[in-house]
Amino acid sequence: MDFHPTEEQAAAAGLAARIFADLATHERLAAAGTGSDAELWKALTSSGLVSAVEETGLLGLVLLLEEQGRTTAQVPYAATCAYGVLPVTAHGSAEQRARLLPALGSGEAVATGAFPDRGRFRAEGTRLTGTAPAVPWLRDATHVLVPDADRVLWLVRLDAPGVRTSPVETTAPWSAARLTLTGAEAERIGAADSAGSDGASPYAHTLATARTAFAGLQAGVCAGSLARAVAYTCTREQFGRPLSTNQGVMLRAADAYMDTEAIRVTAYEAAWRLDQGLPAEEHALTAAWWASEAGKRVVHAGQHLHGGMGADLDHPVHRHFLWGRQLDAYLGCGSELLAELGAVLAKEG
Repeated sequence: MDFHPTEEQAAAAGLAARIFADLATHERLAAAGTGSDAELWKALTSSGLVSAVEETGLLGLVLLLEEQGRTTAQVPYAATCAYGVLPVTAHGSAEQRARLLPALGSGEAVATGAFPDRGRFRAEGTRLTGTAPAVPWLRDATHVLVPDADRVLWLVRLDAPGVRTSPVETTAPWSAARLTLTGAEAERIGAADSAGSDGASPYAHTLATARTAFAGLQAGVCAGSLARAVAYTCTREQFGRPLSTNQGVMLRAADAYMDTEAIRVTAYEAAWRLDQGLPAEEHALTAAWWASEAGKRVVHAGQHLHGGMGADLDHPVHRHFLWGRQLDAYLGCGSELLAELGAVLAKEG
């Protein structure tokens, strides 16, 4: 395997880093409250960083989402790409790709997903009925990707009859909402007998893609939290010397660094395998487990290393803490993921 980014992936990640650094500042994030930053989202779409994911693939997206996570930028980037651009590219018909991808790339359309499948939705013909209690970035979306009880993928327009949403506040400001469908018209993504190049069904492939993408986002959240902790402990003095010279601080930061690198490398491996069309279900689960379990440890460490400042709800590091805990919950929490991974490995054995 080769985790070295291509020239296109590196250029896209560099551009994303500049845009996020310029626009996702602490002051702008504080002003945005729990909503998304429309100006930042426009900057990302107009620069081609959403449509570029069609070419850079999942590994390229993971690199881009790391940059978002470093700044905890409030835009529906992960959701639109993981539940819109990549599934339509991989499983959509030629007509769907021609119609949907330009709209998603330009920002005219925004996608999210009611994942994973919990048997919440049932299909009767092309109409869906069911409820999802909290869908991330649903308040920003124009389309939502919904798996039915048989794990068939359906794309639903949020302005269609029979669709109702109501705002839900989560730990992190993800513009989430409750989704209720009552006989809502939907279009199928992926034919009945279709499968990805890795042999997985459209649902399984999309779930693995989303888990890997959100693990990449968590890697960035953790890297940002750790960077803030390092900067703080190197400048904050106690008893005449920087906090960073204390052995306990160094050990805590070192553990957080190793956890962050574990999240990153497992996300890279899963993304590379999916891009290469190789089986990757257990690799995506592994990446999600590290992002959930280790991510939680890292953002706790970042807040702890800030001492009393870490308890300040207005301090930037607290935002990383909230995102890290939200990603932990969204990915399924460590024990749930570990049980699913064990079942997959037992089945293969």
